[in-house]
Amino acid sequence: VHPMRFLHLSDLHLGKRVCEFSMLDDQRYILEQILSLLDTHPVDAVLLAGDLYDKPVPPAEAVRLLDWFLTALAERKLPVFAISGNHDSADRVAFGSALLAESRVYVSPVFSGPPEPITLTDAHGPVDLYLLPFLKPAMVRHVWPDAPIESYNDALACVLDHCSLDPARRSVLVAHQFVTGADRSDSEETWVGGLDNVSAEVFKDFDYVALGHIHRPQKMGRETLRYSGTPLKYSFSEADHKKSVTIVELLEKGNVTVSTVPLIPRRDM
Repeated sequence: VHPMRFLHLSDLHLGKRVCEFSMLDDQRYILEQILSLLDTHPVDAVLLAGDLYDKPVPPAEAVRLLDWFLTALAERKLPVFAISGNHDSADRVAFGSALLAESRVYVSPVFSGPPEPITLTDAHGPVDLYLLPFLKPAMVRHVWPDAPIESYNDALACVLDHCSLDPARRSVLVAHQFVTGADRSDSEETWVGGLDNVSAEVFKDFDYVALGHIHRPQKMGRETLRYSGTPLKYSFSEADHKKSVTIVELLEKGNVTVSTVPLIPRRDM
C-alpha cells in the first residue's frame, strides 16, 4: 500500500527584494524546479506553511506568480493546503477561498476559532489536515476572552486544545510560528526576548506538523515537527544553508517518514 505523501514547502516570500534586487525571476525558476520535481517524486498533496508573500500588500507580479504556481498545482490535480504567515495579510490570502476550495486549493481563513479539518483518505483511512494561520495572542484572546492567554505559547495551546483531534486518526497541522530552540537566520522577523516562542509540546498530538517561519530547514526535537526552510537564500546568514523541499510519507498511525530533496538555485548567493 503506497503511503500518503506530502510535499512540505514554506516561506516563498514572493516579491522579496534582497539589497534592492528583485528575486522574482529566481523565485519563478525555483517554483518551476519544484513543479518538475513532482514528476520524479509524486505526492498526494502540497503543504504551504505561510509567508507566501514578502509583504502584506504584495506587488502585482508576486500575486501573478503565486496565481501561476497554484494553477499549475491544481492542473496536476494536487490538493494544496496553504496558510498565511506573519508577512502575509490574512485577509488577502483568504480572498476567494470558497472558490479556490472547489479546485482543492485550501487556504486558511482569517482566524475566528479552531480550524475545521479537511480530510483526505487513503488505504489506511482518513488523514485530517488542519490549517492554522500565523497567530498572535491578541487574535486568540479575541475568540476566547475568558481564557488566561498571556503568551504565544498560551495562545497556541488554547487553539490546539479546541481542535478536538480524533486520536485514532492521523492528523497533520500546517502552522507558522517560532518553536523554541529553532535556529534562526537574519531574514526572519523576530521578537526581542523570545516573546514569540512556542513550545514543541503544544504540537504533540499531531502525526506531522508542517512549520513555516524559520528559513533554515530543521526538525524540532522530533522528525515529525519540522521547518522546511525557504526554497531560496534570502540573507547572507543563509549562505551555507542547503535549501530543499521536505517529503513526508504517512503510513498507518504512528508510522511517518521524512526526507528532503535538494533545490538548486539559478544562481547562488
